[in-house]
Amino acid sequence: MPRRTSSRQHFPAKRWAATLLAGATWATMAQTAPPEAAPANPPATPSAAPAQRVEVTGERQNDTQARRQSTAAKIIVGRDEIEKFGDSTLGEIIKRLPGVTMDGMAGRGGNIRMRGLGGGYTQILLDGERVQGGLSLDSINPEQVERIEILRAPTAETGARAIAGTINIVMRESYRKRLNDLKLGLGESNDHWGQNMAWTRDDKISETLNYNLSLSAFNFERGDASQTLTTSSLLSQREAAESLGKRHGLHATGRLQWRLDGGGSLMLMPMYIWSKGESQQQVACTGCVDNSGNPLYDQARTASGDEFSLTRLNGQWRSTLGQGTRLEMQGGLGRATHRSQSQRNETGGVPRTLDDSSHSLEDSAQLKAKLSTLLEGDHSLVAGLELEAAQRTDARTTLQNGLPLLSNSADAFDASTQRVAAFAQDEWNLSPQWSAHAGLRWEGIQTQGEGLNGETLTNRSSVWTPLLHAVWKPDPKARDQIRMSLTRSYRSPSLANLVGQPVISSRYAAQGPDAVMNTATSPDRTGNPSLKPELATGIDVAYEHYLPGNGLLSANLFYRRINNLMRTVVGAAPQNVSWSALPRWVAAPQNIGNATTQGIELEAKGKLSEIWPGAPGLELRSNLSLFNSKVDSLPGPDNRVDQQPKGTANLGADYKLPGLPLTLGGNVNLTPAYTTQLSNSQWAKAGRKRVVDAYALWQISPLARLRLSGSNLAPEDALSASTVADEAARTQAQTYMTWRLQLELKL
Repeated sequence: MPRRTSSRQHFPAKRWAATLLAGATWATMAQTAPPEAAPANPPATPSAAPAQRVEVTGERQNDTQARRQSTAAKIIVGRDEIEKFGDSTLGEIIKRLPGVTMDGMAGRGGNIRMRGLGGGYTQILLDGERVQGGLSLDSINPEQVERIEILRAPTAETGARAIAGTINIVMRESYRKRLNDLKLGLGESNDHWGQNMAWTRDDKISETLNYNLSLSAFNFERGDASQTLTTSSLLSQREAAESLGKRHGLHATGRLQWRLDGGGSLMLMPMYIWSKGESQQQVACTGCVDNSGNPLYDQARTASGDEFSLTRLNGQWRSTLGQGTRLEMQGGLGRATHRSQSQRNETGGVPRTLDDSSHSLEDSAQLKAKLSTLLEGDHSLVAGLELEAAQRTDARTTLQNGLPLLSNSADAFDASTQRVAAFAQDEWNLSPQWSAHAGLRWEGIQTQGEGLNGETLTNRSSVWTPLLHAVWKPDPKARDQIRMSLTRSYRSPSLANLVGQPVISSRYAAQGPDAVMNTATSPDRTGNPSLKPELATGIDVAYEHYLPGNGLLSANLFYRRINNLMRTVVGAAPQNVSWSALPRWVAAPQNIGNATTQGIELEAKGKLSEIWPGAPGLELRSNLSLFNSKVDSLPGPDNRVDQQPKGTANLGADYKLPGLPLTLGGNVNLTPAYTTQLSNSQWAKAGRKRVVDAYALWQISPLARLRLSGSNLAPEDALSASTVADEAARTQAQTYMTWRLQLELKL
């Protein structure tokens, strides 16, 4: 694959600063008339079922009220909370919620984890549909999101691939009132600048046709520096790396909704996400020698680039079949592509050039039919059928000094999955004190993956998942309630983990025409077409006390028993068995046995005046989560589930200054250091992670406001380490403060 060059233009920071200043001046001079009022609500219609209670209120439920009324344990984050800090990514918002952790460096985003569990344990949904194609939540701009729903235990309707829980991202919903919002942002981190723009438009074309359009774009630079020390009986090397990365992208989502006769509707929901980046890295190595003590290299320079795109089109049709009965059909098609290329040049010792290029393509399709009806006795019954298919192809070429590095290995590998699911669930009020939610879900899964020698391996499995949730209110007129859940859930292998194609490490312990032996702490990576899904039985018990305003005190206990635990294990591949003439260290996922995990999640939020009458109007929020786990097949003492810390905590506050159009707020997020034993000869360590965020919001006029936000305001180095046999690698990476200035306009 030829090396790509970037043709994008860079927008100077001064031009964006001038745009912000001009916008603020325009907004201050703008008319202060309120935006167009929403149309009057249509008159309420009587309930289809006599036993169904109908409450007519002048305003919608807030997030706390919706959480209280849900039978299944749910946390809801609405637009007010999403906008509070002016975050540029969803991860920055979700990390402040109870039991949520992120695996990236402070201030740099990362993958979202619920209850400290690693990748694949948290089910990620977009408008109720599973995310395909490797889409990261950080790829979605918060301006495109209506609300975030977090379910701590699975339900039959949302799906059982949620051992840790489910995060459902609901994109901007159908038209309620006219919106035309524009946000312009300028950011800085370690003397590198970034710019972003977001535009949201809600309007109607006719009385039966309305639309929503959200468009965002970003452009940023980012610098990083780290040091890695690798030691063993044969090695003692130090690598100091510095890099500069540049990235820009475009995100677009929309909804087009027709209101049909008889109360039905038809909706189309397109989505397009595209980003492109390039980076330059320089590494200085001290003590980089082979097994005979000969120098490998002193300097290494790497130039790389990548491009990602996701195109998705979903449709939804709803029809009212009769009083209290509705039929809903949903379907969608998606395609995700990712291309990358890098060239590494090593000098000093034995000169070497390593060229690596890859291309992955994943196509997906899903179809869902759902029937909802209200029955006598205050029952709400939902039943449905789901079909899903995905196909992934990974192609990779690795050249060393212009010659193929891999032997006995194909350039492209395929993996596919097909899933059929059927579910039924019922939600009803047993009495004023008790409400229940019962469901049953069956899923049949077939996966196919291509092995190293081109063989195709097929796995078939089916999972029955009964799910039961209940809420008990000792006094229906009081503000206390207890939640209980008994569930089964599972975790299936990702398509990437089923693909047997190797990814070659760029670090070596020997050089020569045929010598390609790598180091144990920098292994090659490959998938495993024989992986089996994990199955978990779970119990959740929670106590909730709702304060007179929108405050809340809660404590949640959870327990999961996991069978067929999947884990990536590093081992030595025998000579002439894999893709090399010499033995290699290889990391591959395996099923290693059973495990348990449990923990407690504590949360308190509300106005200080709700607890202390006469206190200032300070809004407080705090949460503390503690986790523990054990893998049966390992002796310990740190035989934890992979990537699970011992806990996480948040403490934050917001305050609107009396007499001034100024609101101040901040949050401290802390995750302690921890060690995990991955196998009998493999350990991983993660250092403490602390993130301090703050913001100031100035209301310039009813149509404009200016926001200054800072992230990682008390930066500390990120530490990580890994040990395999007698070899240990320790990395120390710098983190940086990030500042953002954002102008928010209502046009």
